[in-house]
Amino acid sequence: LLEKMADVSLKEAALIVGVVAACYWNSLFCGFVFDDVSAILDNKDLHPSTPLKNLFQNDFWGTPMSEERSHKSYRPLTVLTFRLNYLFSELNAVSYHFLNLVFHVVVCVVFLKVCKLFLDNRSSVVASLLFAVHPIHTEAVTGVVGRAELLSSIFFLAAFLSYTKSKGPDNTIVWTPIAVTVFLVAVATLCKEQGITVVGICCVYEVFIAQGYTLPVLLDTAVQILQGKGSIPFSMLQTLLKLIVLMFSTLLLVVVRVQVIQSQLPVFTRFDNPAAVSPSPARQLTFNYLLPVNAWLLLNPSELCCDWTMGTIPLVESLLDVRNVATLTFFCFLGSLIVFSLRYPGDSSKTVLMALCLIVLPFIPASNLFFPVGFVVAERVLYVPSMGFCILVAHGWKKLSSKSVLRKISWMCLAVVLFTHALKTLHRNWDWESEYTLFMSALKVNKNNAKLWNNVGHALENEKNFERALQFFIQATQVQPDDIGAHMNVGRTYKNLNKTKEAEESYMIAKSLMPQIIPGKKYAARVAPNHLNVYINLANLIRANESRLEEADQLYRQAISMRPDFKQAYISRGELLLKMNKPLKAKEAYLRALELDRTNADLWYNLAIVYIELKDPTEALKNFNRALELNPTHKLALFNSALLMQESGDARLRPEAKQRLLYYVKEEPQDANGYFNLGMLAMDDKKDMEAEAWMKKAIRLQPNFRSALFNLALLYSQTGKELMALPVLEDLLRYYPDHTKGLILKGDILMNQKKDIVGAKMCFEKILELDPNNVQGKHNLCVVYFEERDLMKAEKCLVETLALAPHEEYIQRHLNIVRSKIASLSATEQSSLPADGTAAAEEKKNSFQNLKEVKNEQKTTQTTVDNNKGHSENKKRTEKNNMDKETPKKSTKEIKDIEKKRVAALKRLEEIERILNGE
Repeated sequence: LLEKMADVSLKEAALIVGVVAACYWNSLFCGFVFDDVSAILDNKDLHPSTPLKNLFQNDFWGTPMSEERSHKSYRPLTVLTFRLNYLFSELNAVSYHFLNLVFHVVVCVVFLKVCKLFLDNRSSVVASLLFAVHPIHTEAVTGVVGRAELLSSIFFLAAFLSYTKSKGPDNTIVWTPIAVTVFLVAVATLCKEQGITVVGICCVYEVFIAQGYTLPVLLDTAVQILQGKGSIPFSMLQTLLKLIVLMFSTLLLVVVRVQVIQSQLPVFTRFDNPAAVSPSPARQLTFNYLLPVNAWLLLNPSELCCDWTMGTIPLVESLLDVRNVATLTFFCFLGSLIVFSLRYPGDSSKTVLMALCLIVLPFIPASNLFFPVGFVVAERVLYVPSMGFCILVAHGWKKLSSKSVLRKISWMCLAVVLFTHALKTLHRNWDWESEYTLFMSALKVNKNNAKLWNNVGHALENEKNFERALQFFIQATQVQPDDIGAHMNVGRTYKNLNKTKEAEESYMIAKSLMPQIIPGKKYAARVAPNHLNVYINLANLIRANESRLEEADQLYRQAISMRPDFKQAYISRGELLLKMNKPLKAKEAYLRALELDRTNADLWYNLAIVYIELKDPTEALKNFNRALELNPTHKLALFNSALLMQESGDARLRPEAKQRLLYYVKEEPQDANGYFNLGMLAMDDKKDMEAEAWMKKAIRLQPNFRSALFNLALLYSQTGKELMALPVLEDLLRYYPDHTKGLILKGDILMNQKKDIVGAKMCFEKILELDPNNVQGKHNLCVVYFEERDLMKAEKCLVETLALAPHEEYIQRHLNIVRSKIASLSATEQSSLPADGTAAAEEKKNSFQNLKEVKNEQKTTQTTVDNNKGHSENKKRTEKNNMDKETPKKSTKEIKDIEKKRVAALKRLEEIERILNGE
């Protein structure tokens, strides 16, 4: 490129850089908006973990080209530049906008070089400056996805410049520039599809500029050859040879491109391009009217809009529509320019011809001429056509300024146009600051586009402003009553506002607008993929009602029947089947989804949850590990696989479990569950100080963390720090006054360590208020009565306790001891029965290893969020070991430790009984 820009002076390049910087500096403060969300934020092809080959297998938005929902926009080189941005700055929008600005500068400088082929130096600079500041370019430059236009334009212009060097001395053919041209055309096409149209410009240049033919000369030559009065001149044969090579290369590129899209055109809805599905003559009249609309945007870019779909431009349905006058005027003007440029020789006609080529040929792919496109008007596709427009304006300005009478006026007009365009561009950039500002600016221009109302609603929804979002969504349904997506948005927002009845009504309206079932009809070709989410969202809503689970399942199955490759339907149905306690069917659903996408970490995670339900922890762990292979930062897989390893009781898995939990807390530093489970692991490993530190960190993050508070108190009690356990238990019981085990532990400590009989008695009485049949609490209360020397009450209490637990031998023994004491009332001294000789000791026999609470909110399968963007959310379910349940599955060493404690406790009981018997 540097060699090609040799004729551009440093001063001219500096001027262009300065002007572009002055117009676009504020674009650096804009974020990712509109299509940037799909192409950048949601596109996994940007991530370093994604293989590079995926860029050449997926479309611009990261969807496999083989899938019908793909837009078939194949731009791997553009995505590669996004990936480089991500490599250096991840999702920092500044770097993406800065690179776009740089590319725009490069296009402007290369365009200046092209202009100098057809204009004088001054006019070339004027054309380049007008191109640099034109407001129509803000969508291509300030919108990050517009980079496809910028990159394609660079190689588009470079290919043309290369071709201009293919003519050697004496009209010989220089093949190297032609080969370079073909290569650059291929590269331009891999940046954006319209890059291939430069071949047409090269052909026109060869015939009418390089060879100097005019249309009358070509017609005369053709007539003479047909009449047999002459032969084809040698120079013309050479020209034909060059054109054949160019056309053959182009045909090859087209064949490859068709193979890439697998001979399938993208599926668009009637809302994207209403004219495309309209009957004649409305379709032809509207398509023709769109041409002057685009031309007017170049002439007067005062009212710009980011989205021209839906009802923005009403259909031209009659020949009597006044807008046909604009169409007729446009074609008359265009026709006169074409006749002038082709009929007459001279530099002026050549300049006009090349300007027209730059306007018309790159616009053809967006013109609906050969195939329908997914938009009505798109400002960014005017990026290359505006080059021809700028050449025309500069050429006209040159003609005017050459006349002494109009020279000053022409310079003043030029200054005003450049200044006002620059101001408009600078102001327009701020519209792209956020989605809210962008779509609100669009509504100022056009209020008949339901998509704009929806998008403002989405922006407010992202800010959790559901009430205002609802107003915009409802307005969208009024503007376009048959817009399925708008009704889905209303339903989702009602759900977010906890108005389930209204949400269901809106979803039902959306569902009624879906195509009706026709046997043998292929639904995939008629239904927009995101519209199928109405079944998912409605099913997700009604399955909250346990009595409507079958109805929800029917909706999932209906979505699958309409589109068998609808992956999200299988995922959501799998979760529902788990809820219906049908894990085997859930497994089938997830395996079917995995057939469609084996690289989805969420699916492997969901399958792991199914295997947990099927009581197959080994297979569950394998699937967790597969999820982590695909996505090493999958937080739920990290967390739940660590829990599974912890629960297995296999000491060999604990180091890996710890590493996963450490990684989890690094990713989720504010989640107390991660620190709590690290504490539980440390308790299992007998690392008391480490366990204490993790528990304290969990409590600092969540002061009312029930399980962390209890297990920290239990840890202190285990390690002989009973008095340190008391304030922790106070906190626990302040938050959870009905925590039975906390009351038992507190009473035990008060009885044995503080000798506070009254306090212990209050704890045990509180337990019995909550649960009159609690054996541990009642037995310990019997001990209190004995300590208070109320033997009759103690006896009655023990009798009642024995009735609750007739198989507990120690209760019977203690009752016998009390009755023995009652029988020997004449004894002068009575031994005491410490609380730890009763239920507390019996509790300790099992508690210090088995009393650990587990309160891990184990997250369950990934499901669809209730929106039509198709994003997913993480739902949670309580682990089977709930808050007050003992931790299952102990290792052999732990079981031996428990057995030792049990034996020790029994010995203590025997000693107490000997004391009570006066031995």
